[in-house]
Amino acid sequence: VQLQAYGGGLVQTGGSLRLSCVASGRILGINDMGWYRQAPGNQRELVAKITSGGSADYADSVKGRFTISRDNTENTLYLQMNSLRPEDTAVYYCHAVLRSVGSAGIFLHVWGQGTQVTVSS
Repeated sequence: VQLQAYGGGLVQTGGSLRLSCVASGRILGINDMGWYRQAPGNQRELVAKITSGGSADYADSVKGRFTISRDNTENTLYLQMNSLRPEDTAVYYCHAVLRSVGSAGIFLHVWGQGTQVTVSS
């Protein structure tokens, strides 16, 4: 089982990016999914998370600018980022809590490889 994140890049202040994260492998079910970010010298922090039912929570710093969504039929997570600011510059990681064929019913915490988002001033 793995998560593959896409969509990072370089954008100017005020611009937009859309991140995607695809979960693949022998997945039985996915519970919560989320996006985290880590800037140089900082700890990894939660950006947004979403339940399997679609209930979302956001960090205060991104509320009103970012939107998290998911497609449960495609095991895909999205993050629409608008009105980007230089302080949003970080490596963005997707995360999922899921069960797989080999996990014996245990929920696993799986991380994607990260995608770089750089916002220039």
